[in-house]
Amino acid sequence: MTRKTKIAVGIVGTLVVLVAVLVVLVATFDWNRARPMINERVTAAIGRPFAINGDLTVEWSRESDEGGWRGWVPWPHIVANDISVANTEWARVPEFATLKRGEFSLSPLPLLAHRVVIRRIQLTEPAADLERLADGRANWVFTLPETGEPSPWVLDINEIGFDKGSVGLSDAILQADLTVLVDPLGKPVPFADVAGAAFVPEDAAAAAPRDYVFGWKVDGKFKNLPTKGEGKVGGMLALQDPKQPFPVQADVSIGGTKAAITGTLTDPANLGALDLRLKLSGGSMAQLYPLTGVTLPDTPPYSTDGHLVARLRNAGGAVFEYRDFNGRVGNSDLHGDVTFSLAAPRPKLTGKLSSKQLRMADLGPLIGVQSGRPAPAQDKPKDAPAKPPDGKVLPTQAFRTDRWRDMDADVALEAGRIVHDAKLPLSDLTVHVILQDGQLTLDPLRFGMAGGSMAAIVRLDGSKAPLTGRVEMHARRLRLKQLFPATASMQSALGELNGDLALSGTGNSVAALLGSANGDVKMLVNDGVISRSLMEIAGLNVGNYVVSKLFGDDEVKINCGAADLEMKSGVMTPRVFVFDTENALINITGTTDFKNEKLDLDITPDSKGFRIFSLRSPLYVRGTFGKPDVGVHVGPLAARGAGMVALGVILTPAAGLLALIAPSTTDDNSCGALLKQMRTPPKAPAPKGK
Repeated sequence: MTRKTKIAVGIVGTLVVLVAVLVVLVATFDWNRARPMINERVTAAIGRPFAINGDLTVEWSRESDEGGWRGWVPWPHIVANDISVANTEWARVPEFATLKRGEFSLSPLPLLAHRVVIRRIQLTEPAADLERLADGRANWVFTLPETGEPSPWVLDINEIGFDKGSVGLSDAILQADLTVLVDPLGKPVPFADVAGAAFVPEDAAAAAPRDYVFGWKVDGKFKNLPTKGEGKVGGMLALQDPKQPFPVQADVSIGGTKAAITGTLTDPANLGALDLRLKLSGGSMAQLYPLTGVTLPDTPPYSTDGHLVARLRNAGGAVFEYRDFNGRVGNSDLHGDVTFSLAAPRPKLTGKLSSKQLRMADLGPLIGVQSGRPAPAQDKPKDAPAKPPDGKVLPTQAFRTDRWRDMDADVALEAGRIVHDAKLPLSDLTVHVILQDGQLTLDPLRFGMAGGSMAAIVRLDGSKAPLTGRVEMHARRLRLKQLFPATASMQSALGELNGDLALSGTGNSVAALLGSANGDVKMLVNDGVISRSLMEIAGLNVGNYVVSKLFGDDEVKINCGAADLEMKSGVMTPRVFVFDTENALINITGTTDFKNEKLDLDITPDSKGFRIFSLRSPLYVRGTFGKPDVGVHVGPLAARGAGMVALGVILTPAAGLLALIAPSTTDDNSCGALLKQMRTPPKAPAPKGK
């Protein structure tokens, strides 16, 4: 053996001995002696006092999952007892987190690059107190005390298991103050036993969901609303494997909203995806706004049951799909699919909905009409009046235009039947709702009514204050006998109703819009019957009085009713408002003030014969919408004579109504004849003495 060989063998032998001595020292070292150093180093790394108060043991072994030369590097298996992490100086409690026992295996080589790699960690009785202030400071964000910069250390955990524990959350931004308690169930519960065998996670390539192992309870407040709930979760959370679903189940109530979910969470470290069966119910859909940020209308009580799939890491923003849901709003059914995307610059709600039957009482709140149910105190908006002011009848509940600017929407709805009144069913509703930049559009809005059709376009611009709105509506071929199916005499009527409406206004409620409206209302009714009983069925008390004064209790045939009404600044004035009956020509003049809800109308009959004495007396309608005053004129107006009134009707322009004339079911068109007569100038009187 040469001298060089002897030196090399000596060096190698020395290194082997040193390694052997090091292994023996590490294997037999009392790691409790290292606790002060470890506590000091971790404290410096996280910028927060850290302490292992109990025993610390380390056992070294190779990881079978590691391949190649890395498989020969032993990993330390660390068991630490009674661990605590101090809180920030501004926090409400002294400790941020405590742990009775922690067990994990640590990969040694990544430590050189400031990475803590742990394949699996098991936590026994963990407890944490999470807190965030209104200025955004959160006690779960760790910073270095010297620089104020985030810690350079990166924690990489594949799976995390836990025992019973507790978590407290106080978040000024979320307006949350919650306590969550977790306890073992006693024995695992298979996922299918809770979710149902028919429930299949969205990702077919994912592994089967694990069993439920722990139960949990939550109590406190969220969004300043009372919150309670309970549910089940799995025992091992896969933080790095996006294909391993984590089972979740919950029944939670937040204020007046109740939610029940069953399903899976995948890739929780990156908020990857949710695949849940969701049941949701509450006193009003508007209650969901503070919880979700989704702008929905005030509604009667509702409930839904469907399949929620969420893609939380979508490139354009998180996407939530609520598929194949079945629900009820009041006594109306609702079905379909909706998608909510957290896209820029605003979230957007899209969907296609269908219904077999919708009740108008359930749809009323969409236009500010109260549903009639007493809302819980916490559900009422601060600016919503309990009822309209005294004597007012028009809806005064404000549209929530501030919420319109928080999101966009594109939703289509089709309904087979609409129940407004048991005696007057509507059908075939089609509506397309678009909300864009605070502007709400219903185009088209169509439905069938009384054998005819109603079509409208509604535009409400809530992007600025006050709101501006425009409504265009067209009624075609509404059959009178179907409009009043309970009136026996009307069943022999062959007439129809046609009308057009175009109004524009400004204001944040139905009452305000009508009180400022400008536009036109036109209507033609031909070949009908009028009577006191008809007015009573229609609920028109004023009309009942007027008809009784004009015709007594008799039924009278209407040859034609024609109305061309002008609206200026909320005051409606007739250009033409005349009824041609078999006994008289009845003219209506005056004003209807929607802003102040006041009536000032004169009803003047021109008798076609002398057999109805009462037709010689004009009538008036005064007062408010809520308390109208109706009576018989005496004095100067009656003295003018019916001839002057008839002359005024004949001279009134009526060309605007010609477009509403539809072919009559009778041989001659009564309205066509009346309008022709009204458009013909009267002959000049013959000179005296000739």
